Amino acid sequence: MQSSILQTLLDSPILPELVEEANKVLVREQKRRKKFWAEITDENKWEFIQGEVIMHSPALNRHLLATNRLFSAMETHVRVKELGVVHAQKAMTCFPRNDYEPDIIFFGPSKTQLIGPDTLRFPIPDLIVEVLSPSTEARDRGIKFQDYALHGVQEYWIIDPVAESVELHRLTGEVYLPTERQTEGLLCSDTIAGFEIPVRAIFDEAENLRVLREIWTGA
Repeated sequence: MQSSILQTLLDSPILPELVEEANKVLVREQKRRKKFWAEITDENKWEFIQGEVIMHSPALNRHLLATNRLFSAMETHVRVKELGVVHAQKAMTCFPRNDYEPDIIFFGPSKTQLIGPDTLRFPIPDLIVEVLSPSTEARDRGIKFQDYALHGVQEYWIIDPVAESVELHRLTGEVYLPTERQTEGLLCSDTIAGFEIPVRAIFDEAENLRVLREIWTGA
């Protein structure tokens, strides 16, 4: 995808004008991004997306429950198996142009070595989970879907807490191939070795507790 976009620009007779205008936009964005980092606080969830500062609204309970249940299972599995690090909600991941605070992120062993006690700006994760809300769905399925794929996020899980469904997108080249929404069955990660979870365990407390017990007893 990157090569085709670049080739389109190179083939354009107005390439110099396009490059000049793009540089002006990037300079403005860099100034806004520097100001963003100087002014953000930890009281709210912030993101910087294509020059725009996004402050998120408080989440509904169904959003929080789905996030917490998947995080609990994923983080427990990763800790028990010593596979890396899982964070939820407040870890800022820095992409070349944008800064995101995904709902859940996973770093494998190699990227975990880049993270220390005082890390504030986290590297690009190996796996990202976003839980949809009316105010975020367009970005979760739009710019984030594209940005995550182009910069090597191996798996992108999209959770719909209203429909109680999950889409597990795996990276193929520089794109996520289409995948079906799952409302039942098993979700199996290729990025987190050995991690699998029933879809219902993200939305049902009893099923989630059963999964957590299995992770601990199988340790």
